Amino acid sequence: MSQKARQTSPHPSPVGQASTSTRLGLGVALLGTKFMGRAHSNAWGKCAQFFELKRPPRMIVAAGRNAAETDAFAQRWGWSRASTDWREVLQDGDVDLVDVSTPNHLHAEMSIASLEAGKHVACEKPLSSTLADAKRMVLAARAAKKKGIQTFVWFNYRRCGAVALAHRLVKEGKLGRIFHVRASYLQDWGGPDTPLLWRFQSDQAGSGAHGDLNAHLIDMARFITGDEIVDVVGAIEETFIKERAIVAANTEALGASKKLKGNKASAKRSGKSTVDDAVLFLARFKHGAIASFEATRLATGNQNRNMIEINGEYGSVKFDFERMNELQWWDHTLEAKLRGWSRIMCTDASHPYGGHYWPAAHVVGYEHGFVSQAADIAAVLGGGASIVPLPDFEDALKTQCVLEAAIRSAREHRAVPIRELDKF
Repeated sequence: MSQKARQTSPHPSPVGQASTSTRLGLGVALLGTKFMGRAHSNAWGKCAQFFELKRPPRMIVAAGRNAAETDAFAQRWGWSRASTDWREVLQDGDVDLVDVSTPNHLHAEMSIASLEAGKHVACEKPLSSTLADAKRMVLAARAAKKKGIQTFVWFNYRRCGAVALAHRLVKEGKLGRIFHVRASYLQDWGGPDTPLLWRFQSDQAGSGAHGDLNAHLIDMARFITGDEIVDVVGAIEETFIKERAIVAANTEALGASKKLKGNKASAKRSGKSTVDDAVLFLARFKHGAIASFEATRLATGNQNRNMIEINGEYGSVKFDFERMNELQWWDHTLEAKLRGWSRIMCTDASHPYGGHYWPAAHVVGYEHGFVSQAADIAAVLGGGASIVPLPDFEDALKTQCVLEAAIRSAREHRAVPIRELDKF
């Protein structure tokens, strides 16, 4: 990135100088302007409209690699200025928090530099592309925490009302002793026609469906149960598509990948896919529950099926993100003739986050999970509390250790205890 920073609003704050009006809010800088950059920008722009915040976010600067694209992004999404030098952004006195939404291999360098510059950090998941870098990030976070600097990780599915309700039901003892966790995250966009995006290159992504999708499942399972995985007892990893077309512009995955399919001119060259397309593993929790996890980008017919089922002594819950406003509930304490799966529409004001959006059953969408997380981050940095717990770097490292254990189990054909991995 160059040293050039560009104004996109009439009155930006000078680099390195904090304005009085900005200090009344939460000055945010965004690093990365693709898929997650859009989701995060929408969240920072909307959260103070839905939540009462002592420190409403102020969108100070967005940083990206391409000057023209970053200028256009900043103008479209409401950032005061644009920059192509992320290190210059860290010197801006108006910036209180740096939001890292870049590819995984950049998380460590950007997050550590931001913490050392005295900025709070909200980092996309997984924490990093490697366990070693994730541990470096945690050490930096520990040092920064002594100075009052906080870290956050964008495990946005915790902010689905149904997932947050499941967490509360377990915490209240409604399920009793947990026996089973059954989780799968199924997508189908990674077929043979999808080009060699950064998500299929291990030097940038770290892993494929595993780090992208199993990371969410692991975090959800830990969050809902309040328990920790202690062993991965078996795993399998598969890369179905070994070679993928190289395109001129290595465009962001998901929606953009569909536009690139059938591009005959760019499909003349191909490169090796160096990440998994699917990973399945079995695990054991500290308090005795057993679990299965499955993540794939080649489950044809499943577009974004993030599913988890938890079976307990007194009841069970089921969640499917393709019906994200609903939680399925089985109450085993009822007499036998009354037992059956019931649907809870988690949009009432009595449900987590429900009262901040629309009337009951006027459903919310994918973007609202990010809005709720941005609001929770702003609330915490304003001296308040989040509605449900926010993961920090320490928390996200536990998920990273499970990710690493599963990959080692698949490649070494053995059980991998987490205690092998969580030491510094």
